[in-house]
Amino acid sequence: MSGLKTSYEFTLPRGYIDNQDRLQRVGTMRLATARDELEPLRDPTVAGPDDPRLTVLVLSRVVERLGELELVTSHDIEGLFAVDLAYLQDFYGVINFGSQDEFDELVRSQQETSLLGSEPVRSAEPAPAAAEPVGSAPASEHSPRQALRTAVEELPRKAL
Repeated sequence: MSGLKTSYEFTLPRGYIDNQDRLQRVGTMRLATARDELEPLRDPTVAGPDDPRLTVLVLSRVVERLGELELVTSHDIEGLFAVDLAYLQDFYGVINFGSQDEFDELVRSQQETSLLGSEPVRSAEPAPAAAEPVGSAPASEHSPRQALRTAVEELPRKAL
């Protein structure tokens, strides 16, 4: 076994209401592969890399579980509240491209947030640790806080 963490637990800020009116908030997301980002571009309903539907299709591929739903579809992702979709976009970006500090800050920020009609989520367990990149220096304790999204928006892709 490689020791690389490939799946991360998340808690949605508001939660998904499934077709049986049950609230689903806790889920898991796995790291994305190149195929996860390329295959949705072949979908005839996607107009190109800037199409908002691309986000929905990518998230439906990498969200492994959402509450009692063990197969998360694009229909389920489309049914998320805007704040939950924005959170999953941030979560995706952090686990795939971010640092451990960014991951910790995102989880901490979500746990401290209280939305109308919901209580803040307090976890007794520490946030899962991601593997440190080989040869990287420890992150600074004084790194600037990542600004979290207040609305749904597409994130620009980093140039290779």
